[in-house]
Amino acid sequence: MMSNKLKQTPSQTVGPFFSYALTPEQSGYNLKSIASPDMRADDTPGEHINLSGKIYDGNGEIVSDAMIEIWQTDADGNYLDRDTPPMDGTFTGFGRCDCEIKKEFYFNTVKPGPIEEGHAPHINMIVFMRGMLTHAYTRIYFSDESDANEKDAVFKSVPTERRHTIIANRVEEDNIVTYQFDLHMQGDNETVFFDV
Repeated sequence: MMSNKLKQTPSQTVGPFFSYALTPEQSGYNLKSIASPDMRADDTPGEHINLSGKIYDGNGEIVSDAMIEIWQTDADGNYLDRDTPPMDGTFTGFGRCDCEIKKEFYFNTVKPGPIEEGHAPHINMIVFMRGMLTHAYTRIYFSDESDANEKDAVFKSVPTERRHTIIANRVEEDNIVTYQFDLHMQGDNETVFFDV
């Protein structure tokens, strides 16, 4: 006789990831993905930037079996309209990168504009990795936007002593602008993650 009592579905961790399905181009497969780390073309308007970083576990070890997705506005502060995406590939607004081969993530994009007055430029980030029961969300703010950051309600909601964990540091070398943003999943320097 079967019981009518409902039972909880067992948990399943996020990952590991199969590169041929989610990030095939990065792993050398001859397949086209709906998202890649290359989010802009050479003629995309705005300041061209790179975003890169490593992911660290609670022991300070680099996590290589993770995948990162980012979503952002263009240089004018507009999110891509999902119903009418650009057909020329000039800017996608959405990127995906795995960390398996290079042991880090990287994106070629543009510096986002603020969505409206009182909002700082930022990038939304989602972290997927083995051992997590659900993915983690955070935001990336920019070290050279301190005035705008201090007016942003989400940024200000983070305790002052932890705000540094969501700021990407600007590095300029050979006319290439890179924002360095490392994720710490646990520990004293744990990145601030948000409930969505």
